[in-house]
Amino acid sequence: MTAHAGTDVTAMGARAVAVRELFAQRAADASTRPWTTEEIMLGFVGDVGDLAKLVQGKEGVRPRADLDAALAHELADCLWSVLVLADAYDVDLPAAFDATMDNLTARLSRDAAPGT
Repeated sequence: MTAHAGTDVTAMGARAVAVRELFAQRAADASTRPWTTEEIMLGFVGDVGDLAKLVQGKEGVRPRADLDAALAHELADCLWSVLVLADAYDVDLPAAFDATMDNLTARLSRDAAPGT
């Protein structure tokens, strides 16, 4: 995984929200309404389905010429949805991630300990 200087979850979240605002402006310009959080979630489900097909491609089941670029794009689409939903529901994603990883680490470490 390549690290990008200055890119963290908080910065990515802010950028994702800014892009959501651009989508909302485009909808307003077209005299339509922006997507609701429910519609963002449904879009995310569709993106996860697309991601599943690309993972199949990486495993040799559904090959395609632009597989690596398509996989990177779809992972970014999925991350955008997660970041926007976290913002919409006021979830501190970095804190939630840390707490979840701490809980999983403790549970897995305890389960792997001899005599447990």
